[in-house]
Amino acid sequence: MNRMTGFFAALGLVLATGALAQTKWDMPTPYAATNFHTENVVQFTADIDKATAGKLKITVHANGSLFKANEIKRAVQGGQAQIGEILISGYANEDPVVGADSVPFLATSYADAAKLWKVSKKALDERLARQGLKVLYSVPWPPQGIYANRPIATIADMKGLKMRTYNPATSRIAELAGAQPVTIQAAELAQAMATGAVNANITSGATGYDTKAWEQVKYFYDTQAWLPKNIVFVSQKAFDALDKASQNAVLKAATAAEARGWKVSEEKTAFYLGELKKNGMTVAPPSPALKADLKKIGDTMTAEWMKTAGPDGRAIVEAFRK
Repeated sequence: MNRMTGFFAALGLVLATGALAQTKWDMPTPYAATNFHTENVVQFTADIDKATAGKLKITVHANGSLFKANEIKRAVQGGQAQIGEILISGYANEDPVVGADSVPFLATSYADAAKLWKVSKKALDERLARQGLKVLYSVPWPPQGIYANRPIATIADMKGLKMRTYNPATSRIAELAGAQPVTIQAAELAQAMATGAVNANITSGATGYDTKAWEQVKYFYDTQAWLPKNIVFVSQKAFDALDKASQNAVLKAATAAEARGWKVSEEKTAFYLGELKKNGMTVAPPSPALKADLKKIGDTMTAEWMKTAGPDGRAIVEAFRK
């Protein structure tokens, strides 16, 4: 009798352990713990933890501490991590279509950026699916504007400026504007501005705030040139291994994270621009003439992008412009 009792007790323990089996995922992200993207990710993972009663635990590794920014996508593809966050346009060299959100002056507001995301998501989903990846949600960065050490009323005023660039698109803008492109990464930007290596820049209010741009330049033109997006994505294999309830919890948390992230990004934009003003910078919309000049550059670069992105790129732009 004691043997039977012991047997059933052991069997019960095995079944209970199986029922409570915990799945653990690692999530590398590129940005600091205090960055609003990372804060949103932490809330996303907390929502999943709560919804699955701790059955799915996701450990967030912020600030490139597990994998560097440019290693994250490959790490998830290779199964070294199950889920991650990336700046999607950073992979436009693999496929121009994924750089749709960074075509200059195409989508120049949060409403436009949301529309562009809606019409480009299917093509992005298909591309990542072919690589064994599933897109969960996106969140944009604040809009990109022009910093300069002198007033800019028309594009002619940019001629000769040493403009910081960080990818082929920004280099092309400098070229079309008659400025001199100088490749500088974000981490080196403050020093480059301080030494005069660059005296103009296209980036967000967030980067201007982080680098204390007001110490070197006095003008910021809120051109809203583009709103680059981060995406959170998961290994399809890891997602498929979850039970249905856990899959639903992940998808529901992703929907909430996307809505929350877009809202916070827009709210932060106003804060960052307010801080630039508070520290003595002139923050203004582009003049009608500058806006018209930038639109011409945007039209040129949109046409160039559609050519390199092929039929899918053309379809995205046509759907966006409807």
